[in-house]
Amino acid sequence: MSKRIEVNDLNVYYGSFRAVEGITLEIEPRTVTAFIGPSGCGKSTFLRTLNRMHEVIPGARVEGEVLIDGNNLYGPGVDPVLVRRQVGMVFQRPNPFPTMSIKENVLAGVRLNNRKLSKSDADDLVEKSLQGANLWNEVKDRLDRPGSGLSGGQQQRLCIARAIAVSPEVILMDEPCSALDPISTLAIEDLIEELKQEYTIVIVTHNMQQASRVSDKTAFFNIAGTGKPGKLIEYADTTTIFSNPTVKATEDYVSGRFG
Repeated sequence: MSKRIEVNDLNVYYGSFRAVEGITLEIEPRTVTAFIGPSGCGKSTFLRTLNRMHEVIPGARVEGEVLIDGNNLYGPGVDPVLVRRQVGMVFQRPNPFPTMSIKENVLAGVRLNNRKLSKSDADDLVEKSLQGANLWNEVKDRLDRPGSGLSGGQQQRLCIARAIAVSPEVILMDEPCSALDPISTLAIEDLIEELKQEYTIVIVTHNMQQASRVSDKTAFFNIAGTGKPGKLIEYADTTTIFSNPTVKATEDYVSGRFG
């Protein structure tokens, strides 16, 4: 299931403004990669290029390549909807569909993709996805109740269940714990550790301790000043980034001197 990601000289634009410049990196299958850096340095923008979500903003475009197992997501004739099925996204704030039950929330992406499921297959998929998101035992007796009635941490795990129900190969997470309390954050971090057995995971986080706990590799992004593009400054094993970075700006950021 899990896939290798290769990015070659990627530039991201909003109209004429270049938001991200010259990103080249490789992400191995079944790993967790953390993107860190100060606000406004292009981490989330770059993350959204990995499943073509940035294109929903008018005027957004990219130059360069994003390859998943050698296939260019930006090649001619590639359907962005199919890309987003292959590369799931979990957003900063839990966003279950408020009018849908827990069960219908899990199935929402599958139904959007026009997959027809029998009732037994749907029930099996709901259970498997909620098990995968470590939520099944907490909600199995109230699947027909609104997803919006869950706690914040449970809602975020419901969104992860919804993402994995469509059988993606990569899961992107944009600050998935920023709106959560410490106990819920720990539950999500434990879940990320489990999910990487099957998926390639990329996470944007402002929490340095979280990056050091959950990720195998860390990419540090920075920006030279307002109106300048974000750039990848350093990319290495997480232990190296936090204990022995090669660039002083990386050391200054992870040690809390700025950002």
